[in-house]
This record gives sequence, C-alpha cells and structure tokens, in this order.
Amino acid sequence: MLYRLYKPEDFDPLYALEELCFEPPSRFGRRYMRLLVGRANAAAWIAEEDGRLWGFAIVEWSEERRGITAYIQTIEVAHEARGRGVGGALLGSIEDSARAAGARLIWLHVEAANTGAIRLYEARGYACDGRQENYYPHGRAALIYVKRLDSGAAS
Repeated sequence: MLYRLYKPEDFDPLYALEELCFEPPSRFGRRYMRLLVGRANAAAWIAEEDGRLWGFAIVEWSEERRGITAYIQTIEVAHEARGRGVGGALLGSIEDSARAAGARLIWLHVEAANTGAIRLYEARGYACDGRQENYYPHGRAALIYVKRLDSGAAS
C-alpha cells in the first residue's frame, strides 16, 4: 500500500469512497469535501494500491489560545481494505502532518457506537475526553478523543 498526499486528480475517487462509506445526511457534500481537501491549513492523505484508492484521511489545524490544535475531519477506508492496517497508517500520516504544522494537540469526534474506530484511537494513544449527545444525525452521540502530539501522551 502506498500512502501519499492528496492531489487534485484524486478528488473523484476520493468522493466515490465517501459515497460508499456514508449515507446522507452523514455524508460530506461534494462542495464541502472539495473545500476541505483544498485548505491551506489542512492535509489529506491517500492510501492506494495498484492505482486504486483504498482510503483517505483529512486533518486540519488552527491557532488556539494555547497554540496550534489539529482536528481530524475524517478517516475512511474501503470495506475490502479494513483490517489491513490502512486506517492506522492514515492516522499516523495525518498526525505527522499536524506535528509538522506545529500542532501540539489533535482531537476528533467518533460515533459512540463505532467500536472499531474507538479501538484504533485508543491503541494509538487517544483518550476519551467527553461525550456530545445528538452530534450525528438521528440523535446519535459522539465521543470526543484527544491526543497530545508533543509528547505522544493523551491529555
């Protein structure tokens, strides 16, 4: 599997994977996704093999009172590629991009029922820092996970 930064010609296969992974209203719209991957304060990573896109991840960062903080917008892996370490490799890539941008903290929302993703985050040093009811459509709750990037320890 090859992991590399997003290029504009990746957009159509990237969005096709978005459509496979999420149904409306949980899916990002094409326009919003195009904005995300094009932001100067963001990085999008692609996982591909034999010319096929198997996954992608997007992180963005912003200046906060305590320094630069990164937020994981999404990590998506094709069903056929799950269990092969693709999600973990993409997570490592976006953490590296966030560190390179000067981020000291990275955080995300994950659906409370998404046990596979939660296991991945916890295995990579993320700690649950709260719960947000009704974050996702249809009243589904989100857990908030956080990781310090400067020391690798969760905050």
